[in-house]
Amino acid sequence: MKSPHMRVVPADVHAQLAGVTRVYPAADGGPGVHALGPVDLSLRRGEFYAVIGPSGCGKSTLLDVLSGLSPPTTGEVVFEGKPVGRTVPDGIGIVFQEDASFPWLTVRDNIAFGLRQGGVDGAEIDRRTDYALAFMGLRDFARAYPPQLSGGMRQRVCIARTLVMQPRLILLDEPFGALDAQTRLIMGDELLRLWRETKATVMLITHALDEAAMLSDRIGVMSARPGLILAEIETGWSRDRDSTIASDPAFGAITSRLWSLLRAESIKAVGGSARS
Repeated sequence: MKSPHMRVVPADVHAQLAGVTRVYPAADGGPGVHALGPVDLSLRRGEFYAVIGPSGCGKSTLLDVLSGLSPPTTGEVVFEGKPVGRTVPDGIGIVFQEDASFPWLTVRDNIAFGLRQGGVDGAEIDRRTDYALAFMGLRDFARAYPPQLSGGMRQRVCIARTLVMQPRLILLDEPFGALDAQTRLIMGDELLRLWRETKATVMLITHALDEAAMLSDRIGVMSARPGLILAEIETGWSRDRDSTIASDPAFGAITSRLWSLLRAESIKAVGGSARS
């Protein structure tokens, strides 16, 4: 039976959440934790969408529900016109903040791991892996092991491992959170290049207002828990943007607006009260 929240999905909508909530049951049988929603969200095909919000507001839960990693308590999730079940659908790739590379495998074998597990033909594995190594600037490190690489390089390996699976929707859960500011800017440029090249739809979870402002076509601003979408901001950037837009006056205006929306919610999240 369809959720009463679910509407007919327009052709330009790639993924949609309708009336979605997520309540985590308490271990002692008491009241559960209402982490998310209700949330209504539509991702347009081929767009770059960022989600920001205070700590603990349900940003990662939103990603988990959209990907199929965690079921919604109520509501419905649709990807490419089909309901999302309890497994990650084909066509969705996920990159997490934690370094998910296997330290005992070379860079090349890390990137090819998912393809081999999926039984892809050997020649196709080589073709896709060679492409990803070149595209992510890892060709000279193909025989290296992750512990020999910097944090930024290891995250490139994780992105490349997702890239070779040719996802149509890429979900990123604070993938650059552990990196320094300069490396994050460079990785942001790489991510934008990947987005343009693949034409995939991208949803990024981030705490960083500048990262959201630089990378996104649209930004969803979430409330303190239970997370709701308070507002959506269109950045108006061209598709060929890069980190140089940080010097554009409009960039400062966007980050300022984001903080004006988030300040009171962030204070709520840490149990304080806002002053005027």
